[in-house]
Amino acid sequence: MSTNTSIHDVVREHYAGRIKSNASCCGDDSCCTTDSKLYPADLLTTLPDGESSVSYGCGDPITLASLQPGQTVLDLGSGAGLDCFFAARKVGETGKVIGVDMTPEMLERARSSAKRLNLSNVEFRQGYIEELPVESNTVDVIISNCVINLSPDKSQVFAETFRVLKPGGKLAVSDIVTGGALPDAVRKNLSLWAGCVAGAVDASEYIGMMEAAGFANISVTPVFFDKETVDKAMEDIQDLPEVKAVPREEIYKAVFSAKITAYKP
Repeated sequence: MSTNTSIHDVVREHYAGRIKSNASCCGDDSCCTTDSKLYPADLLTTLPDGESSVSYGCGDPITLASLQPGQTVLDLGSGAGLDCFFAARKVGETGKVIGVDMTPEMLERARSSAKRLNLSNVEFRQGYIEELPVESNTVDVIISNCVINLSPDKSQVFAETFRVLKPGGKLAVSDIVTGGALPDAVRKNLSLWAGCVAGAVDASEYIGMMEAAGFANISVTPVFFDKETVDKAMEDIQDLPEVKAVPREEIYKAVFSAKITAYKP
């Protein structure tokens, strides 16, 4: 089994378990926070009670995207559909929202919720974000929430996002990046990969991959985590010698959420 396949399998099983237990991604091995902290109150009130409780993100790509009526929006790793539902309200009946996710349990929940919410401008497709089931040059805005860091081939993700965006299209994502090298023990820990930490790359590397794909006007704005969140994410490896050798303060500074935007020329 290839490393990429094993990472995909671990991540899929992790989030399938979360949705089956009605948990958010914000468990003890996760970097994320609750949706009430991620989104402005006026955005949360656009959905009925109960829908917004299933959140798997680390930021607010909806506000970052500045969506307009009539746009076609693609959500990478759409999960239970929360950001797609927010986007659907923003683009209106003349717009369209496509969610792509590799986890059948997530897709089942998202489709059920879309039907319950009577959202006819949203559809969910099963697939990998490294091989998007979307035609080239058809999307106005791509959003994503704490997902690209989970990919074992981020360069391919950016190549695919560039392919499906229309010229002038916008990429607006919340993601986990680092401001320095993480210990190998963190990067090799697959449970931490599913929890958004081990797959994170340095911000400069992240930007470099986006530039290599063809993106321009790239902006990365860091939003640092509190120490308790980082401590929880590292509980199972904190006693390893190679992890203890790195001052915890350096790790606090190294891992953060970021607001990331870029454009296809």
